[in-house]
Order: sequence, then structure tokens, then C-alpha cells
Amino acid sequence: MAEKKEKKANNVHEVTVTIDGEKWNKILDDTFKKVVKTVKIDGFRPGKVPREIFEKKYGKQALVVDAVDVAVKDAYDEALKEFKGEPIVRPGVAVEKADENGVTFKFIFTTKPEVKINKYTNLGVKEPKVKVTDKDVEEEIENAKKQYADLQIKEGKAENGDTVVIDFEGFDGDKAFEGGKAENYALELGSNSFIPGFEEALVGLKAGDKKDVHVTFPEDYHAEELKGKPVVFKVLVHEVKTKVYPELNEEFFLDLGLDDVKTEEDFKKTIKENLKVQREYEAENKYIDELFDALLKETSVSIPHELIHEEVDRMVKDYEERLKMQGITLEQFYKFTNSSEEALKSQMHEEAEKRVKLRFAIDEIIELENIDATDEEVEKDAEEKAKKHNMDKDEYVKAFGGTEMLKYDIKVQKVIDILKK
Repeated sequence: MAEKKEKKANNVHEVTVTIDGEKWNKILDDTFKKVVKTVKIDGFRPGKVPREIFEKKYGKQALVVDAVDVAVKDAYDEALKEFKGEPIVRPGVAVEKADENGVTFKFIFTTKPEVKINKYTNLGVKEPKVKVTDKDVEEEIENAKKQYADLQIKEGKAENGDTVVIDFEGFDGDKAFEGGKAENYALELGSNSFIPGFEEALVGLKAGDKKDVHVTFPEDYHAEELKGKPVVFKVLVHEVKTKVYPELNEEFFLDLGLDDVKTEEDFKKTIKENLKVQREYEAENKYIDELFDALLKETSVSIPHELIHEEVDRMVKDYEERLKMQGITLEQFYKFTNSSEEALKSQMHEEAEKRVKLRFAIDEIIELENIDATDEEVEKDAEEKAKKHNMDKDEYVKAFGGTEMLKYDIKVQKVIDILKK
């Protein structure tokens, strides 16, 4: 029976349960019947060892230990009835006493802690205003043209922005150094991908030219033996290529997947609309993050450590899944980064605590504002999002985590709308 219920703290409670008498004797009997099947004692067939012989050889406490493992489930069910609350983490359990006369368990239940929010409107976060200028549109068009530019052979001298195809070999004095040689290497002049002075020295060369390029390695160069060293590269230019940018015509628009765009004016209009949508999306996410940060500053709650540990475990699992998509295992990640599971969890601890605290704050506002989501709202939301993701509605609901997850997501959105006030 559950003997007492003691409130240890605001949200931590103890329930002590003792199982004795006939119930305990039955558990001991059932445990013995199970254990005796695997016991071997000279002079007895398997499963036929008398209990007094078993206890004489192994001691009464050996049977008690196994019986405790059987009794804990019934004890937990009894403690839960007595507690009559909703634990938010797996209850802790300890055996206070266990012998042939009975067993006493102590269960520690953790319920939702008290959440105090000073305010959750007028948080002082300004909604960002998104603007797309003609200059932004021109830059986006230039980026698209660069992406689809063709490299064509150029007669004449190389200029910044051109690509030269070269052979080169580096020498420290009269000795070639390791890693300083390549053939048919394509180098874009002005890309700053080589050590300072190398690319600049190739400007003005043409196909067939040879040149000794004198440069000095930077003091912070990764190879210790070359740091600050003056060297010479012997270079042969095979080809000079220049970028030819596409014209703004229907063929180019089709390459970009813009089937409905026919004119340059339509193209600029589409670019501007797409930029606006993208920036609005980014600005909205940033706005919500800032609202949440402001809400957390107004929220105080004592978070159970178990919840933070659970959240860290979830974050590690999510991170593991993302690594798998890149073909990397967690073990490989630890090896590559000279890290460990303990170090990764330590890095995630602060963010995990923030997430748990935010959930408590959101749930508190849901309760204070009596926020709910109707079946009609859930149905409409599921249909709209399934269409957006080109999925069947039922398939989307299942992928999202079920109807209850959708309902909670709608509630969270309603909380966000309140925070914006």
C-alpha cells in the first residue's frame, strides 16, 4: 500500500509504497518458480529443487533481489494512483528496504514547475520592414548571369576575371618543394585563391608565355617549412579563357526554370518578387526568434535537469540524422573534430535549456489565454500545408507527427500572434 505522500518542493513529490503480507509472499513464490527452472544443484533435477534447499544454498536475500524487480511495476501503479498527478519526466525510484517480510519503494515524481511571466505583450521588439531596391535586383541578376556564364578561349592578354590554364612548379632556391607543382591548373585571376602576388603576376600573359613568379609565403602559412619563405614559381600558360555572360532572353529564363517569363521587364519583376518573399521569410523568422528571446527574459521557471538531458539527447539524435544525410556517422564526426559525445552534449546544453524554458513559457500563455485549436482549423491547416509540400493530406499529417502535433503547432502560432501585439 502507498503509505505516505510528501511534497518535497514546488514540483517534486515523494510517494512511499510498501508491499508485504500475502501479496509479497505470492511475488516471492512466483519468483522462486521462475528462478528454480535455471538452478542446478547436485541431486536434484532442473526445476525440482525445494525452496528451503535453494535458500540454504543461495540465501533468502537472493530471491528477494529478483522479487524486487517483479514488484516494482505494481508498486509504481499504486504510487501513481496515490499521487494523482501528471509526471513530466520518468519518476525516480529507490528501494528503501527489502527482505523476506516485504519491500518498500520510494518514488520521486516531478510535475510541471511554477512558471512566472512578467509580461508577454509589448515586449519591445520591432517588426522588421522588408525592402527590395533596384540595386538589389541588379545584383541578383548579375549573380545569376555569373552562375550561367561560359568560359571561352580568349586571344590576347589575360585580365582580372579571366581564367588561365597553367603548369607551375615552385622552388625554394634550386630545390622544388612538396605540394608546389600542378599541370593544366585552371586559375581565375582575382579570385585570391593563391598566395599574395601570384595571380597579379599572371595578368598580361597570353597563351604560350612562360614566367618566373617571385613571391613570399605569408608568416601564417599552414606549412611550417614555408612560412615567410621567398620562393619562385616557374609558370607556363596553356590557355586564357574569358567569361561570356548570357543575354537576358527567353532561353536564359528557361535555364533558370522561369517558363512564364518572356521579357527582361518580366524577369526583373519576378526577381524582385522572389527576393521580397525570401527576405520576408527570413525577417519573419528573425522577428519570431527575437520575440522568443524577449519572452524568455520575462520568464522565470525552475527546470528539472531530467528535461534538459532529454532535450539534449533529442538534439544529438537530430544532429546524427543530419550527419547521416551527408554520409557521416557520429563516430566519424567525433574523430574528425577530435571531440566526443560528452563534449557535443555540453555544447548543446545551453540551447536545450533555452528550448525547454521556451516550451514552458508557451504552454503557460496557452493556459492563461485559454488558447485552443478547433478540428476545422486543424483540417484547414493540414490541407494547406500538404498542398504546399505536394503531399497527400493524410501522408503530411503522419509525417508531421499526427493531429495532436498539428493542433499544438496552431496553438503556438496563436501565441506568436499575441507576442506580436
